[in-house]
Amino acid sequence: MAMEITQILLSAQSPDGQIRTVAEENLKQFQEQNLPQFLLSLSFELSNDQKPPESRRLAGIILKNSLDAKDSIRKEELTQRWVGMDPSIKVRIKESLLRTLGSSVPEARHTSSQVIAKVASIEIPRREWQELIGHLLNNMTQQEAPAPLKQATLDALGYVCEEVSPQDLEQEQVNAVLTAVVQGMNRTEHSSEVRLAAVRALYNALDFAQTNFDNDMERNFIMKVVCETAVSKELEIRQAAFECLVSIASMYYEILDPYMQTLFTLTANAVRGDEEPVSLQAIEFWSSICDEEIGLQEEYGRADEGSSSVHSHFIEKALPLLVPMLLETLLKQEEDQDQDDGVWNLSMAGGTCLGLVARTVGDAVVPLVMPFVESNITKSDWRSREAATFAFGSILEGPSLEKLAPLVHAGLDFLLNAMKDQVSHVKDTTAWTLGRIFEILHSTSSAYPVITPANLPRIISVLLESIRDAPNVAEKVCGAIYFLAQGYEDSGAISSVLTPFVGDIISALLSTADCADTNNFRLRSSAYETLNEIVRACNMSETSNILTHLLHEIMSRINRTLELQTVSSDDRERQSDLQALLCGVIQVIVQKLSSLDETKFIILQSADQMMFLFLQIFASRSTTVHEEAMLAIGALAYATGPEFAKYMPEFYKYLEMGLQNFEDYQVCSISVGVVGDICRALDEKVLPFCDGIMSQLLKDLSNSMLHRSVKPPIFSCFGDVALAISEHFEKYVPYALPMLQGAAELCAHLDASDEDMLDYGNQLRRGILEAYSGILQGFKNAKAELMIPYASHLLQFTEAVFRDKSRDDGVTKAAVAAMGDLADTLGPNTKVLFKGCTFHIDFLGECLQSDDDQLKETATWTQGMIGRVLVS
Repeated sequence: MAMEITQILLSAQSPDGQIRTVAEENLKQFQEQNLPQFLLSLSFELSNDQKPPESRRLAGIILKNSLDAKDSIRKEELTQRWVGMDPSIKVRIKESLLRTLGSSVPEARHTSSQVIAKVASIEIPRREWQELIGHLLNNMTQQEAPAPLKQATLDALGYVCEEVSPQDLEQEQVNAVLTAVVQGMNRTEHSSEVRLAAVRALYNALDFAQTNFDNDMERNFIMKVVCETAVSKELEIRQAAFECLVSIASMYYEILDPYMQTLFTLTANAVRGDEEPVSLQAIEFWSSICDEEIGLQEEYGRADEGSSSVHSHFIEKALPLLVPMLLETLLKQEEDQDQDDGVWNLSMAGGTCLGLVARTVGDAVVPLVMPFVESNITKSDWRSREAATFAFGSILEGPSLEKLAPLVHAGLDFLLNAMKDQVSHVKDTTAWTLGRIFEILHSTSSAYPVITPANLPRIISVLLESIRDAPNVAEKVCGAIYFLAQGYEDSGAISSVLTPFVGDIISALLSTADCADTNNFRLRSSAYETLNEIVRACNMSETSNILTHLLHEIMSRINRTLELQTVSSDDRERQSDLQALLCGVIQVIVQKLSSLDETKFIILQSADQMMFLFLQIFASRSTTVHEEAMLAIGALAYATGPEFAKYMPEFYKYLEMGLQNFEDYQVCSISVGVVGDICRALDEKVLPFCDGIMSQLLKDLSNSMLHRSVKPPIFSCFGDVALAISEHFEKYVPYALPMLQGAAELCAHLDASDEDMLDYGNQLRRGILEAYSGILQGFKNAKAELMIPYASHLLQFTEAVFRDKSRDDGVTKAAVAAMGDLADTLGPNTKVLFKGCTFHIDFLGECLQSDDDQLKETATWTQGMIGRVLVS
């Protein structure tokens, strides 16, 4: 087989489907029968300059895919297969890869450098292939080493730095890598390809350079070389050098002070005079500095920022020069940039950076920007008007309301008039700015209200007229209406000021959703999302008739989607996207109308019809709709309570399909949430379905392919089921409780240095504790003794939670509640345990000092329960 591999690789790329299928089958067979020999053959193919470029290219791709995968379980499998291989064959493969770096074919060199890094990512953390770095550096220091070899070697070094973590390389290896990379960047290096590869390698190696940046001499040298490289003749090299500076700004902010004058000059020259890819990176440098300083202010608090030795106030110091430079970029718009939200050019980057500057320095930015706004807003050139509006919209977050309110009051009328501008681009940015004003500054409880009963009618009149404009403008107008409504959402009676306009706004949004042609899904989606916000914000007692009418209108729209002829997959996708939006609206209406006793009957009257529509949607099977329809059913179950039981026989099969859908884990997660809603609605009436539900939940927990984010909600769901069916949960105890104990063990071994893992750990702990609380409460009046064997474990787990300083408020509340439920349900049976585990005294003491009233209340109750046990 090894002899024929070239031919098989070429056949696997044949335009003839039959030849291709046979070749792919042969490759698969070879791989399964003798993996070491297979990988060795591929590495020989890749390294042999006599072989066709096509077969070498595919050999490299298969080799790389045999060592790495996106899916973490598959990746671990491939890693173990490599680790278990015969060391002598691995040595030959690695020699072959290193030899390929000197190949005359650029693609083979490039692929080889990537595969070397994949092998390094497996071996270097295991303290194997320690000679790799030395070998690569040797390529760089050889007298007369050809430029292609140097370039491929630097690529390999860069990829290795990307793949392995800083603690896996010795400091002397890091020093040697940096030396080689910086030498490759040197102006004395004749090959621009080598210099570019060196700058890119430095970008990947910066993470390793902490010790070098701590050393003045080494840091000065690195910064000098990067700054020199940033003015190279070649565009790509300049761009890569600025990318390094962006990375240095966020990684090594605290050492930048001595270089800031030089860096300002470099970035200003690039922004004003270089080509766009370089200018964009130069602006990104200042955005990174803003991000760092915003982070420091959040960490140390604005009042205390002067005392923070880490905060260098670079933005504040550069403000008088930085802001004018950013304002200039706003005038460099592209003619059609308003048509594409994903566009990223000088004007967009400058506006984004200006917004970050405003968040960093607050009020200080206003006097620097307002003269630009005032002098450009009335000019005849559209670019000036649009730039002025963009500048104003960009600085609304950061400065105080006190500073901005008078400016908004003075400018609001002007902005509303600008919605009639002749140029679409100006209208687009004006609508965006109005949305920003409403989002950031509009609140009914504000001392400086920007929207008043006096100006509200004009604002709504202009928005409802402009929503009929071009799709890109209409979409921004939807956003403005959304934030306008959001400002009234939690304002109780004050939302009455919206009441006279609700009917017209709803009509306009429904028309917009209808006008959005089939290709303009974003506008349609925006119209329906805004409709949801109007429903959430409106005053219920005054608008229940409008909402009832809207409910029937949305149901008839769903009915029409079910009658649509769907011929192609595009038709089906459009149909399911529209159904998803409509189900989303129904969910919000159901939640709104069922929140008051006097309007709940409207939902009960329409429940049969709604459920009929949802079941028809499920029958059409599409994942996007599945999610939204599930959420709407969850809301309906909650609203209809025990009445929901009549829908269960028909709905259960779809619920089970959702719980089984572990590939599409969002659907699975939402289905788990709906089980909770149904348990709360039906109580014991859910019993006939519990065997199926519990068996599927337990299967999901045991499934290694299920996304980890679904597991915490499943544990919470155990609690919901137990609460609903009380002593009938007994038969699930032998299966569910060991799962909870296993998950609690896992919590102790999560990587505390990984922020995602910390977050996941908190979700998992909360899910486990909520499960225990539900099960304990379920057994309280009968069968409480079933939980005695688990009491000690629960207390130990709660103590571990108490000792963990990374727990969030949700976990704290759940832990305190679970302790109270334990004492309440098991009573005197826990006396010895609570006497032996005195941590609860400190834990409750901490909670009673909290500012969170709900937590204090729970802690007081728990304290009473434990007190009762201890005196029993």
